[in-house]
Amino acid sequence: MTKDKTKHPTRFHKAKEDAQFAKQASSTPQTSSEAYKLAFQDKEFLLRDDLRPVRFQLELLKPELLLDEAKIASTMVIYGSARIPEPQDAEGLEAAAGDDRSRTIARNLKAKARYYDEARKLANMASCYPADDKGQRHFVVCSGGGPSIMEAANRGASDKGCESIGLNIVLPHEQAPNRYVTPELSFQFHYFALRKMHFLLRARAVAVFPGGFGTFDEMFELLTLIQTGKVKPIPIVLFGKEFWNRVVNFDALVDEGVISAPDLNLFQFVETAEEAWDIFEKFYDQDPE
Repeated sequence: MTKDKTKHPTRFHKAKEDAQFAKQASSTPQTSSEAYKLAFQDKEFLLRDDLRPVRFQLELLKPELLLDEAKIASTMVIYGSARIPEPQDAEGLEAAAGDDRSRTIARNLKAKARYYDEARKLANMASCYPADDKGQRHFVVCSGGGPSIMEAANRGASDKGCESIGLNIVLPHEQAPNRYVTPELSFQFHYFALRKMHFLLRARAVAVFPGGFGTFDEMFELLTLIQTGKVKPIPIVLFGKEFWNRVVNFDALVDEGVISAPDLNLFQFVETAEEAWDIFEKFYDQDPE
């Protein structure tokens, strides 16, 4: 007998089919009970505290499967502030400031507005990277999916007609993906830990722009993972040497003996997208893997 290879390899119905069958059940006190719902369709059940391990697994698995299906083999991750304005919006900040401290902050943000353009240019460059002979895509732009530097990253990919990834996080205040994220690659996370894992699972290079607590969190976790050998080294660039040396005294960490001098070689300072891309290219010219 010839085997029909078009059939599904299991004799069981698929979950989608059983979900449809369940809708056809007659209405009785038993079928109307919450207990009767299929477990995977019972929202209240899935949201129980006891089910946290299952939700962890689902949040890890969903983006992984969809990125695999999109043939995204590697990414270029861009971290950075959600507050740095686009250059054209920077001019009005100082005028709108109501006191000296606000004016100082406005001037500082205005001075960093140029990094919006640099993030956008770097994303332009990464988006031109060709797919391999298996159709797998590399250096696909990935951001946190929010405004400012993150928006510039996704916008740079959009400029070239290319797809890009946005990894949003649920926050108490309203927030939404920026309009340049590819809708099919726009993900929302409940757990910060799993979001950070997805930033790095496919990361082939990382660019860190000036930012606050979130940027620091992501950057220092990556540096720690490389420092401790938990992940293989990848090229990491920090945009804005003046900013970083002002807010973090890296040399003092060495002098205090809490890190080693070679740890400062885990990253390089840059000012332009061209410098960053040159570092990425040279890294993989030396180590194609």
